[in-house]
Amino acid sequence: MNPLVSEIARLKSKNNAVILAHTYQPGEVQDVADFVGDSYGLSVEATNVTSDTIIFCGVRFMAETAAILNPAKKVVLVEPDAGCPMADMITVAGLAALKKKHPSHLVLCYVNSTAEVKALSDICVTSSNAVAIARQLPSNQEIIFVPDKYLGDFVAEKTGRTLILWNGFCPTHACITSGMVTQAHEEHPEALVLIHPEAPRESRRFADQVLSTGGMCSFVKNSERDEFIIATEIGILHTLRKQNPAKNFYPVSDTITCPNMRKGSLASIRNALEGKGGEIIKVPPETAAGAERALRKMLEMSEEKSYSDKAGILGTSGDMLKSLMEDKKKEREL
Repeated sequence: MNPLVSEIARLKSKNNAVILAHTYQPGEVQDVADFVGDSYGLSVEATNVTSDTIIFCGVRFMAETAAILNPAKKVVLVEPDAGCPMADMITVAGLAALKKKHPSHLVLCYVNSTAEVKALSDICVTSSNAVAIARQLPSNQEIIFVPDKYLGDFVAEKTGRTLILWNGFCPTHACITSGMVTQAHEEHPEALVLIHPEAPRESRRFADQVLSTGGMCSFVKNSERDEFIIATEIGILHTLRKQNPAKNFYPVSDTITCPNMRKGSLASIRNALEGKGGEIIKVPPETAAGAERALRKMLEMSEEKSYSDKAGILGTSGDMLKSLMEDKKKEREL
């Protein structure tokens, strides 16, 4: 056994810590984590943490989300410079100006965003629940979707709604071309193509399924097929192969990597547990309150009701929507 693995286990127990990791993290990081999941799964898991300390292996906006949902706990981002280019593509000033121009619109905010942007939004969404949440809104309710134009386009495509889209995107997923998808399918004609909704529409249209990373894991587990082409960040291949050893997985391209997710390592986890590395994430109370409101609305409106039940969220979706519309009316009157 790698001595770092043993040391991490010892320090985790000593500090009453839990390790959360995204599916795009390197395999060695996933293997020592207590929970591995996509942005939605991590958001939900963060509401269930009982440990004193959360060691977060992912990027900054994810650690911020954990801190917002766990204000009494210590949240440590193991790689302080692991950011998200998409999150940096939208500013508070830019969103405020867009809201002022369209005061009757609700803002659906992808969780791949800063805490400050979440606080200015109405409902957070992830790639796994964005379509379901949009479908729950009244058909005449106008929507601003930030910051990912490709996920927003996917929501519009699936719901038939017209959305105002921010011009943001994930550089990693934007690199997935239709040529990559068709070539991979030619090389593996029996394989199903699974693609992430952050990819451009011209690439998504060649896929068999458009799924979040968590959705991909669930789909593969329940599928009778045994060959899959995976069009998302290659870190998920470790997860899929570990969960489905008898099935075969092929990356749409070995170049589909997120430099920020690649920064995670056993050494950085050890250092964070020792207090010699990482960064304790703190979100200002006023910002945290607004961001938590949007995150809680997401959890309540999720199509996976069991997640909301586990999170201890009260009230029905109908009650929440009524309250949301009343808040929006008051906001316009100010």
